[in-house]
Amino acid sequence: MSIGKLFLPPLIATWVALAQPPVSLTVGKAIQRALKNYPSVRVSQEQINAAAAGIRLARTAYLPRADALAQVNRATRNNVFGLLLPQSAIPSLSGPVLGTNNLGTTWGTALGVLVTWEPFDFGLRRANLNVASALEVESEAALKRTEYEIAVATADACLTLAAAQETIRTAQAGVDRAAVLLRTITAQVNAQLRPGADASRADAELAAARTQWIQAQQAAAVARATLSQFVGLEPGLITLDVTGLLQLPPEQDVPAADPDKNPVALEQNAAVEETLARLRALERSYFPRFYLQASAYARGSGAETNGKTLGGLNGLAPSTQNYALGFTVTFPVSDLPAIRARQAAQTATVRAQQARSAQIATDLRAQWNRAVAMLHGARQIAANTPIQVSAARTATQQATARYVSGLGTITEVADAQRLLTQSEIDNALARLAVWRGLLGVAAAAGDIQPFVAEAAR
Repeated sequence: MSIGKLFLPPLIATWVALAQPPVSLTVGKAIQRALKNYPSVRVSQEQINAAAAGIRLARTAYLPRADALAQVNRATRNNVFGLLLPQSAIPSLSGPVLGTNNLGTTWGTALGVLVTWEPFDFGLRRANLNVASALEVESEAALKRTEYEIAVATADACLTLAAAQETIRTAQAGVDRAAVLLRTITAQVNAQLRPGADASRADAELAAARTQWIQAQQAAAVARATLSQFVGLEPGLITLDVTGLLQLPPEQDVPAADPDKNPVALEQNAAVEETLARLRALERSYFPRFYLQASAYARGSGAETNGKTLGGLNGLAPSTQNYALGFTVTFPVSDLPAIRARQAAQTATVRAQQARSAQIATDLRAQWNRAVAMLHGARQIAANTPIQVSAARTATQQATARYVSGLGTITEVADAQRLLTQSEIDNALARLAVWRGLLGVAAAAGDIQPFVAEAAR
């Protein structure tokens, strides 16, 4: 294979990817794409389909069972008197004992139908159908929980990318200020108004500002890659519209916590109901089973009861017919210990699932309390950071003026500029921290649609 054939397909794929236009996403659009494209959603949907098929399977237990048989054989006819325990290796043989051991063979045929129907079952079939229905409900709850978790993770990835983008913007402003300072000091050093050490310090400050900017670029690339995992786009094609996240969300009352409405709790409640349904099915297992049966069959044989064989094709056609109608009762007498053991195990499973439900409710309430505390703290910080930026900007202006007039040092200017850059970053991240707090409260409540609607304003 030539080198061109080896490298041409990757080059074409790269060119096609670069030729695609970038996709502008908001938080709401990103969540919609994630719910549509993320594989775990399709997994949960197929589990619902499987559970629905399980319900249809459970309903077939109400139908009569019909078994048909057709058989042709050529075999010997030697029959012996005596008992043979139930087994699956030796074929059964009907007819009188001939007292011979003749290896001659004859044709034999059999054709029959057996219909079995269970008219009543003490609620066992209904219990099994309830188990299948509980599995479907649990699968649907699992889908909602999966969609909820993906939506929360996607929104969090959007906030992380937005924070990285704002850090890049403020870090770039720091780089610009450091570059202006370096040009100013270089001019003064060249005019022998300042020592060369000041230029070296300014050059170091510019390099440090660039390092901070590069780190912000790295964080943005990682955040964009994380978001691409959910939305199904290449990282280079993602542009995030953060217009709605740059302003502080309005103050509003935090709704009361209701852990029972969280999709995680709803899924666990469905799991509890499913285990209870299995326990009720086990409780219906130790009952007699009643079967109404009807059979019609015909048999043909090339042998007679006196030991003679008819030869030829005799026995290839069923020539003797019978039919029967009966009622059969079976009772699993020896199954009681095993059923009781399974009931004990299932009862323990029910208690474990109920305890897990209580633990989930406790965890969700604690998560909601932490989210509310984070939100309140984020709002207080966001109210304070503008004061910090204003003071840092004033300090930078004053330090720069003192340096230009010969009253200050390069260290004062560098420290003031770094403080201003950090203050601007803190201010940008403080606003996004409020949004993250709102997301945390919405996630703990189990519904992030109010957060998405607020972010879209």
